[in-house]
Amino acid sequence: MEKQYFDLMQFFEGYVRNYRRMNLSQLHNRSMFTKREIDYFANLGEMLGFSAFVEDSKFDKAKGRSRPMDLSWWKWDARIDDEHFLFLALHLERENVWNKDVETIEKLFSQTDKEYIPHNVIGTQYIESAGRIQYLNKLVLQKNEVQQSNCLMIYRYYDVELSLERVSAYSFNPKGLKELRRAICKQDDSGYWYMSFEEEYVPFQKKSSGEQ
Repeated sequence: MEKQYFDLMQFFEGYVRNYRRMNLSQLHNRSMFTKREIDYFANLGEMLGFSAFVEDSKFDKAKGRSRPMDLSWWKWDARIDDEHFLFLALHLERENVWNKDVETIEKLFSQTDKEYIPHNVIGTQYIESAGRIQYLNKLVLQKNEVQQSNCLMIYRYYDVELSLERVSAYSFNPKGLKELRRAICKQDDSGYWYMSFEEEYVPFQKKSSGEQ
């Protein structure tokens, strides 16, 4: 069956613009951030007509065992096959710990059975700094030469100077890098986290225009 690719950067735009609706505040721990973000994408998948499963699993040939998937979307159509899912439409991983960045990519691009090869993958993870992105993207490109998925890698890291999180999203198709968008994530005056694209964030606009 021909692969079904999504416009994953459009998914990222929705993620940014709806982040405040997750109601994540300074009182929430990391586990709650992970849960709310995974639930956001699970609800999106169901609204698009897919069967969404949190903490699903797939066999990893290199490990010789099954490994968990934070989130999966499966395509079901009884007109074609009333016993099996047609394909794995999306595999998503969300990671808080920055020194597990390579492990996250390995999960998304693991050697597995044909029916478990995802048409699309999303990885959203915290990293130590922007300097790590080039290495991770090279790893994504290397592994996707084999897997041939549509990919969205979302990297988040803290900017000490500006006291906010930088968010860089890289969209890849099987041929290579397709698009890059950048956003920021910070708390509003009420202590709730929100996101904004860099080009729409007023303090950045003032800085670029030379305003004081």
